[in-house]
Amino acid sequence: MSSTMSRVCVIIAARNAARTIPAAIASALREPEVAEVVVVDDASTDNTAEVARAADDGSGRLKVMRLDVNRGPSFARNAAIAGSSAPFISILDADDFFLEGRFRRLFASADWDFAADNIMLIRDDTATDVSKVVAPPFSADPEFLDFERFVEGNISRRRVQRGELGFLKPVISRAFLDRHGLRYDEKLRLGEDYELYARAVACGARFKVIRSCGYGAIVRADSLSGRHKTQDLKRLADADLALLAIDSLPETSKAALRKHERHVRDKYRLRNFLDVKAERGLASAAAYALASQSNLLPIVLGVAADKFEALFRQAGLAPKRPVPPMRFLMAANAQAVEK
Repeated sequence: MSSTMSRVCVIIAARNAARTIPAAIASALREPEVAEVVVVDDASTDNTAEVARAADDGSGRLKVMRLDVNRGPSFARNAAIAGSSAPFISILDADDFFLEGRFRRLFASADWDFAADNIMLIRDDTATDVSKVVAPPFSADPEFLDFERFVEGNISRRRVQRGELGFLKPVISRAFLDRHGLRYDEKLRLGEDYELYARAVACGARFKVIRSCGYGAIVRADSLSGRHKTQDLKRLADADLALLAIDSLPETSKAALRKHERHVRDKYRLRNFLDVKAERGLASAAAYALASQSNLLPIVLGVAADKFEALFRQAGLAPKRPVPPMRFLMAANAQAVEK
């Protein structure tokens, strides 16, 4: 892909990110393929916008927008897309960073509409100077995600470290988004990336993934993604129902969507049961659980699993699952040196 086409707008939706956003911006401005960095301060209560402006490198590529009302990451990202013009879009979370050379590797070929690489997940208490982080030399091992593989790759499992494919941060062709009228669903504050990627693949997007690593994510206990509300789960399950309305989807794709929708909906039902119990008492929660078999089964199974896990921990029988200081979203071959 020619250097004239390798022009990327990096979009950073930020809320109360004054501590981390300088490193995120610096990692984006370091990349020669980056034409624009657009920061959208989503009504922060700290000085995120001022700190972001202070991270300017003088190249004229940084733009900082501020929203007066918190509207969520989808709205902020759509505002940044509207306020930018580069032919490719890359999302960067405000507490994450790019590894040097990321876009050079992704733009090595032009056979994609979405192109993502591996993610290095770094525990917050072990993160130091992210500008010096270097990933192992994984081989690229490129593959293209089809709809079923992508959707099923977003179903999490208990006692398994999370690694959903919706966590990927691809470079996105603006032309593809515009051609199909795609933007982030502003009703979603959870799973907005998953919904956009799934809809794009349903529209025929060539979603390429390479195993070499170019994105660093800091894993924080207090991250916004870890504090979603119960209703956010319901909206995500409803988004699956909207995707099911796409007439062109084959039955195998719809089966994968139904599986994901049930997975998310069951998590919502369990969380809602616990909310009702906390707010209105056990009798009201029991009435909600018994209202339908669809409610009852995931609630009973979820509560039982939580209780058994707690008992095993108290008895010292549950295996300890320490969070490693560093891991990768996708397994990769670190023996073969990338060419």
